[in-house]
Amino acid sequence: MAYYAQIVDNIVTNVIVVDNDVPDGAQFAQDLLGGVWVQTYINNPNKNYASIGYTYDPTNKNFIAPQPYPSWTLDTNDQWQPPTPQPLPPPNTYWDETTQSWMTIGY
Repeated sequence: MAYYAQIVDNIVTNVIVVDNDVPDGAQFAQDLLGGVWVQTYINNPNKNYASIGYTYDPTNKNFIAPQPYPSWTLDTNDQWQPPTPQPLPPPNTYWDETTQSWMTIGY
């Protein structure tokens, strides 16, 4: 199976699956549904799989998730990084934007 994302103003608005037997899935999707379609890869460690609301970066041919917190920055792999790395191994933590730190979830 191949996966394609519909792009409107570089924002993903739809993601579909096309059978591998279709020679040009992007063209197939365009002919069937209209618009611009770009292939996305579910199992490629060098690319982000597209989801609705993601931004398409045509220069890197990659998809970028919405920014999770204002303090997080985008790295060269189009992944959002916190100002402080998550503790390893990651315990039950969550990012607290107010304190700009990882907080442990209490039980």
